[in-house]
Amino acid sequence: QNVTFAYEADRPVLHNISFTAPAGSTTALVGSSGSGKSTLMSLLMAFNRPQDGVICVDTHDLTTLRLASFRANIGVVMQDNFLFDGSVADNISFARPETSRADIERVAAIARCDEFVRGFPLGYDTIVGERGVKLSGGQRQRVAIARALLADPKILILDEATSSLDSESEAAIQSGLAELRKGRTTFVIAHR
Repeated sequence: QNVTFAYEADRPVLHNISFTAPAGSTTALVGSSGSGKSTLMSLLMAFNRPQDGVICVDTHDLTTLRLASFRANIGVVMQDNFLFDGSVADNISFARPETSRADIERVAAIARCDEFVRGFPLGYDTIVGERGVKLSGGQRQRVAIARALLADPKILILDEATSSLDSESEAAIQSGLAELRKGRTTFVIAHR
């Protein structure tokens, strides 16, 4: 409500922004680079605080919530996702390391990871390399989508989540993203 934010005190980048995203809805933030889409999401995740105005989640002022508990309910799939030097299965189960292999494979199938992972000699035990260098950009994004599915967040942020994919792969993953959005409050950041 009436949010103003500036990285530098005398140069606001957001001016008096107000909108409501009902629980369970999908809100698209579309605009050119530098228009404030990612800044809005950093405010929602409480990485930054507005100079004026208030951000509420389920009528609670974000400044009154325990950040660790709040952030545990947020899932983010970005244009450039971080993968660590471990197996495909470890990267998918990062938020829930105790999860079963069956659950890992279930979310991987929804995110369309399964089709390329089964082609690896070690399958889900394949080491992806530092920052996922052994995978293509599209494969890294699919792993990140599977990770978000497994985490089961209440709020989902998709920041150019399919930008590294060709149109055929993007179309295939859209069904996985539709499954991921079900019942979640979702913010989709896009240039188009």
